[in-house]
Amino acid sequence: MSDANPMAFHRNALQYRHWTLSTGRSTFSFQVKIDILTLFPDICRAPLGESIMKRAQENGIIDLRILNLRDWTTDKHHIVDDAPFGGGQGMVMKPEPIFAAVEELCGAKEKTANIQRPALEVQQSKIENGKPKVIVMSPAGRRFDQQMATELSRESHLVIICGHYEGVDHRVLEHLVDLEISIGDYVLTNGAIAAVVFVDAIVRLLPGVLGHEQSAVDDSFNDGLLEAPQYTRPAEFRGWKVPQVLVSGNHAEIAKWREEQAMKRTRENRPDLLR
Repeated sequence: MSDANPMAFHRNALQYRHWTLSTGRSTFSFQVKIDILTLFPDICRAPLGESIMKRAQENGIIDLRILNLRDWTTDKHHIVDDAPFGGGQGMVMKPEPIFAAVEELCGAKEKTANIQRPALEVQQSKIENGKPKVIVMSPAGRRFDQQMATELSRESHLVIICGHYEGVDHRVLEHLVDLEISIGDYVLTNGAIAAVVFVDAIVRLLPGVLGHEQSAVDDSFNDGLLEAPQYTRPAEFRGWKVPQVLVSGNHAEIAKWREEQAMKRTRENRPDLLR
């Protein structure tokens, strides 16, 4: 790319540099559009291109794009990080490529890497006008749970920024992002791994994704409790028998047993859910 036209690669990034699952079908009416911005696209491609996630794309339920954030850099070395002001270890992700990528994905009129817009104006336009919900994966974010997954599964377009190194320049969080989300109280090597977990949890809640619509309803956490134990054939294995009630055919008693076991399991493994 010539230095005389530094934005050419940026303008063509969406057209030529994104990854989607090839389905062999020309037009879909997607329920949800998901864009993942990451420095490591391959981390996301394998798990989100298999099994249920693969079928969700093939069936036109989601439009998933995994995008390389370096495609929105304007220098010949595609630099995306720099040393933190004030000193300290590690590197911080620069704001310019993140703003450029998100603003293009959100349909901003000006596709430049240094647009300055008030935080309040950006947030209002996304929420009130139905524009994409912009999320950054970060261990410093709000803890992700089933309720949040359910709420976000109702969004029509999610843009997910995968943090890395020592995180992103805080101006991204102040002026661009709607939600900062953590998948747990631990630190991963990069946010692409967290993004895969996040996307999987949301997509499986969409109508038509799971084989049986009741599956998502019966999941752990859906009603504030863990799911009751499950058994399958054989009815006896190494002398261990399936609880008699599950093979009794009495659906009322089975429902009662499952409710009791869900409470017992929650009390033993996650008592914090009962507070």
